[in-house]
Amino acid sequence: LTHFKKTNNLPKKMTDVFWSAAENMIRVTEKHPFLVKMVDGTLAMEPFIYYVIQDALYLVDFADCLDRLSENPEVKDTDQSKRLKAFATGAREAEMSLHSSFFKKWNINAQNAKAMPNTLLYTSYLLRTVSTRDHAEGMASLLPCFWVYMHVGKCMLKLREELGDQVKRCPQFDEWIDMYGGDEFEKEVTDYIEMVDDVASKASAEKVELMKEHFLMCCKLEHMFWDQAMDQMDWPSELNDK
Repeated sequence: LTHFKKTNNLPKKMTDVFWSAAENMIRVTEKHPFLVKMVDGTLAMEPFIYYVIQDALYLVDFADCLDRLSENPEVKDTDQSKRLKAFATGAREAEMSLHSSFFKKWNINAQNAKAMPNTLLYTSYLLRTVSTRDHAEGMASLLPCFWVYMHVGKCMLKLREELGDQVKRCPQFDEWIDMYGGDEFEKEVTDYIEMVDDVASKASAEKVELMKEHFLMCCKLEHMFWDQAMDQMDWPSELNDK
């Protein structure tokens, strides 16, 4: 699938370095069965419903991480702080949208839903990073959620165009693809990338290396989040007897 990322004639930015370091992992994620099956219409509804519920839980903590970043001393009372708060509001609105659209349509009761293993692993990593490390590392750790989602959304749009009308899929799949592959989300992602580049430009070489390590780890956690949905992973003590 085509590689969708920023390309221009300007000197290479640090986020491009991060992306290059994670490129092999991202190329594997592009072809994740969960994503491909969404596009070709063969994904069963159960894994998608599972994913939507876990995504809603994830977004609660993701919004909290953005709020925490907005309050860091390095950016407090700056335009970046305001933008981070706006991103947090957007994440909460996305969580509410899941409840008002997908949950309502399928009569899903997620009131007692709990984070499954890879959801907890991912959100715990993010919360620990933004809470115990500095602003630069926190910003880098949240970048894959923006950038990888946009990237796979663009890849899925391209595959959908290639398949054309020969494939019929659930309308919710198309809504998801349109949202993450669309221009509006791309603008938000571009804004966040620029903020990370700004932070990285002021960081030491050692700090930039740590930022890259967080980016790499969270690219892996993104992939594992879809693994979890595909397998409908549960906690060991609650697995049904086979």
